[in-house]
Amino acid sequence: MHILDGVTKSEQTRMLVTSTLAFTVCFAVWTIFSILGLQIRENLGLSDTQFGILVATPILTGSLSRIFLGIWTDQYGGRLVYTLLMLLTSVGVWLLSLVETYPMFLLAALFVGLAGGSFAVGIAYVSRWYERDRQGTALGIFGMGNVGAAVTNFGAPYLLLALGWEQTAVVYAGILFITAILFYLFTKEDPATAERKAKKEKVIPALIQMTPLKKLQVWRFSLYYFFVFGAFVALALWLPRYYVGVYDLSFKEAGFFAMMYALPGSIFRALGGWLSDKFGARAIMYWTFIASIIICFFLSYPATSYIVDGIEGPIKFTIKMGLTPFVILTIFLGFFMSLGKAAVYKHIPVYYPNNVGAVGGLVGLIGGLGGFVLPITFGVMNDLIGVWTACFMLLFTLVSIALVWMHFTIRRMERAYVPELGALPELPEMKEIHKAHHRLKPKAKPAE
Repeated sequence: MHILDGVTKSEQTRMLVTSTLAFTVCFAVWTIFSILGLQIRENLGLSDTQFGILVATPILTGSLSRIFLGIWTDQYGGRLVYTLLMLLTSVGVWLLSLVETYPMFLLAALFVGLAGGSFAVGIAYVSRWYERDRQGTALGIFGMGNVGAAVTNFGAPYLLLALGWEQTAVVYAGILFITAILFYLFTKEDPATAERKAKKEKVIPALIQMTPLKKLQVWRFSLYYFFVFGAFVALALWLPRYYVGVYDLSFKEAGFFAMMYALPGSIFRALGGWLSDKFGARAIMYWTFIASIIICFFLSYPATSYIVDGIEGPIKFTIKMGLTPFVILTIFLGFFMSLGKAAVYKHIPVYYPNNVGAVGGLVGLIGGLGGFVLPITFGVMNDLIGVWTACFMLLFTLVSIALVWMHFTIRRMERAYVPELGALPELPEMKEIHKAHHRLKPKAKPAE
């Protein structure tokens, strides 16, 4: 690619590492309410629905801002946009320490949520430093910044107990502010933006950049990301509450086990990028969806008591998933989600190389909205249905829809590109019947 002329491998590595570390800090800030929200819930006496809204509110602004931030990154470059975003968000996180009422917490959470928009900026910025056949791996490594959720789930409980939630917010704000300064000092303009500025080319209008969003394919990618990323964020936020409610764990224990889910859901994203480069993103999506369906099926089964009429009288027993198998299954779910997150974004620079910011922003927006809608839905389902595992029932349904849509779309594409596939018998055992059918056809008359 001509835009990579003059780019050294050390520069690529430095930009990738710096962007990934910055994204890790942003993601830790973005999910801060997964832990602080537990204390705030107790202090204000919130219902599960109110708690779900509180932890999901930062996800809303982090999602809605992604498409605009992605477009601005295409226009003005990721270095500038990334830095300004972190500086602005650090102020919002600091203001969080000053509020006391539920409506004000929601307002502060909107500003905290801007940290989540950093993903759209980083994806566009990092992708421009790498050749197409290495973008999957590079973006997978960048996506490891999702480990910020695990950092918050593990570290925030200790800060909360030692300093209180107000000072914990101040610490997070300070770290984000320092990260913004260091990011600007250790990075440089990406090759595409630098080349455009050198040639004094005009900024591409936002409406033109958004043209690919008309394609149904982009929205299909968005549904995939709604599950692999949106559901990942939702569970990272919801699992501490789940562990406290179902297994009666302390905040520290709940945060630790939630971290065990979030950790593989983040660090193996780089593996997902490498596998997507090697075996193709489509194959990885199949692995992700099929494995997730199986895991969500087992997780969705509620604790059930049975009474069987035995020979000597009623026999009572209960089927309930214990803590250990639950933790193990969530770890595997996080692992496959991490592969899927990388696979989805492997598609974008390949199909839309000149619109990575806009398309990546929309896909990230829809995925992020999953992290907003799902925790609220989990809380509502708890209050209305009264079954803890209802959240996994919903995820089972969601991933099943995604798999079916993907599979039938792929089949339709295959038939469009290879028309002969439509002439094949649906079942192997029908082969002989098809041959006989063709033998019964009258031979064409020779031309006169």
